[in-house]
Amino acid sequence: MEKRWTQDNLTSLQSNILAEEQKYPGATGEFSWILSAISLATKAIGNKVRCARIQDVIGEVGETNIQGEIQQKLDVIANEIIMRCLGDRENIGVLASEENETPFLLRRRVEGGRYAVLFDPLDGSSNIDSSVGVGTIFSVLRLSDEGSREEAMLSRGKEQVAAGYVLYGSSTVLVLTTGNGVDMFVLDQSIGSFVLVSKGIQIPPDNRTYSINEAYTNMFSDGIQQYLGWAHQNNYSSRYIGSMVADVHRILLKGGVFLYPPTTDNPEGKLRLMYEANPMAMIIEQAGGKAVAKGKRILDINPDGLHQRTSVLLGSTDQVDAVLQHLT
Repeated sequence: MEKRWTQDNLTSLQSNILAEEQKYPGATGEFSWILSAISLATKAIGNKVRCARIQDVIGEVGETNIQGEIQQKLDVIANEIIMRCLGDRENIGVLASEENETPFLLRRRVEGGRYAVLFDPLDGSSNIDSSVGVGTIFSVLRLSDEGSREEAMLSRGKEQVAAGYVLYGSSTVLVLTTGNGVDMFVLDQSIGSFVLVSKGIQIPPDNRTYSINEAYTNMFSDGIQQYLGWAHQNNYSSRYIGSMVADVHRILLKGGVFLYPPTTDNPEGKLRLMYEANPMAMIIEQAGGKAVAKGKRILDINPDGLHQRTSVLLGSTDQVDAVLQHLT
């Protein structure tokens, strides 16, 4: 059951991690150091987001990333911050960013690099100049001993050790799962620490709300178009922000369904499996929801590349099922 914290019993992210670690006698503390580095990086990114216009880091840099997307100034800054904060952690063997073509190989497993961290440094960055919520998405994998470092990272989403995101909005919110439920932390600016505000989050059912970019309706499959027509007839509400982190965060707390289906231009889907779909799917499932792509559980997909794209359908189980009924 979800538990909520008040000002009188706040717990920091670090304290919560250490408390969880005590439950596992064999824990070495290595994993805790990774989460600590992620929190440090996202606090720095959050500060840049708040001061973006003042520091003149809004707009494009004139280059494209590996995805063929025009990079924003803050994409580059956020990427560099994460690389710097996580790069010196001895237990991280590989860092892989949505912004880079190849992963950064930091150290071999025999040297202590047992983990890989994959991340989308600044999801929704094109919304920065409009002060719309943006975020960082991350996934932590335990590296195998087989194959190259890149091959060792190509594991199914259900093998993730942890996943989470940080939303930079009216407050800076960190949502985290290590496979034992979903917890939410908020950055307390007065003490410079993420504090626990909600533990064991569960997605509410029965919320007739969908999130999709309906501008592409004519490019969606007949099944998705039929669902949208059905939703309109049944008094559904549309809530689309345009930043995946912000859209999924609202669904996590309020319920509903998020759809990023295939289109005629992108028949395989457009979101990245390893950097976006897998971590979000893990969070949603740990909160009692459902996450699928083309009728298959996202966390069961065998990746064939670090930048593989996929469609995404996730949210409250009942609302995801309502969509799937129109796709069969």
